[in-house]
Amino acid sequence: MTDRATDQQDNPLTLSLGNEQLVIRRRYEVLSIINDFLIAIWFLLGSILFLFPEYEKTAIVFFIIGSAQFLVRPSIRLLSHLHLQRRGAASASTWES
Repeated sequence: MTDRATDQQDNPLTLSLGNEQLVIRRRYEVLSIINDFLIAIWFLLGSILFLFPEYEKTAIVFFIIGSAQFLVRPSIRLLSHLHLQRRGAASASTWES
């Protein structure tokens, strides 16, 4: 006879998350999606502006902004991970006391 908690620990596909963790994950996911849209917009605008020689410098600025936002993508993931890790440590300490 097996306990459900034991089954969840033994099964690597089982994920137990609290409601708060899901909310945190969703918020960071939304930030990531918005960032991806902005990257696409900067590169699309830059590509269109490159068709017009008088707007070449503006196009380059858009490409630089889009490229800089590629740094934001892993930053969002790292912040999400650290936030969840801190939340997990905080909730674990409340359970131990």
